Amino acid sequence: MEFIKAIVLGIVQGLTEFLPISSSGHLVIGSELLNFHDPGISFEVFLHLGTLIAVVIAFHSDLQAMVAALFSSRRQRQADPELNRAFLWNCYIILATLPAVVVGLFLKDHIERIFDNILVTFTMLAFTGLIMVITTKLPRGKGGLSGSRAVLIGTAQAMAILPGLSRSGSTIFTGMALGVQRETAARFSFIMSIPAILGAAVLKLGDLLSSPLSQGQAWQLLVGTAASVISGYFAIIVLMQVVRRGRLHWFGYYCFCLSAAGFLWYFFRGA
Repeated sequence: MEFIKAIVLGIVQGLTEFLPISSSGHLVIGSELLNFHDPGISFEVFLHLGTLIAVVIAFHSDLQAMVAALFSSRRQRQADPELNRAFLWNCYIILATLPAVVVGLFLKDHIERIFDNILVTFTMLAFTGLIMVITTKLPRGKGGLSGSRAVLIGTAQAMAILPGLSRSGSTIFTGMALGVQRETAARFSFIMSIPAILGAAVLKLGDLLSSPLSQGQAWQLLVGTAASVISGYFAIIVLMQVVRRGRLHWFGYYCFCLSAAGFLWYFFRGA
């Protein structure tokens, strides 16, 4: 039965990591409803690793170009605009990751305690819904990325470590609010998640080594991660279509409903 729960949460993680409805919020709620006591935050980290694999698969062409740009000369980049763009994206990813590094290093323990407060999750879901609805009021941006925009988008990503605040939703919204073309903002949001996810895994590596998982827990992580890879890939495809059509507010209404249902469930469950 625990394996089925792990698969369900893996699917939830994959779908909600990229759809702007908060993966952490759904995992907190799902764990509560399923009464699934996973191996701490390590379970969530492994599910995030599954979605990282989905990003690599979906954007392998972009990532190959970015890796090639790292080993290119300045003369080569000047002669090839696409190679130069890929090199700049490497720089922007580094800048966007810095806020998350600061949060991960200095606020890690405080944030883990927040995950125990489900009311924070419901509140942040409502906030996610609000910014998604606001996207309908934003002018259609035509701009590209820059260093300052990358830092601001990265700050939004760092804030989205709060349960219930969608990482993809907050970063795409911030990019659009800064005038970045919306498809570019979405693509950057996906790719910039790679170092953030890897960083979270590294931070938890010490905990995993000091508290080895049982065989049953290891299998739960494996099947949950596999489920998140598959569902995450399809979520990316869906969201890119939604972004192109300017329909992000649909997810905002969903977040409002889930937040309201959550508050009602919390306050009336003991009645």
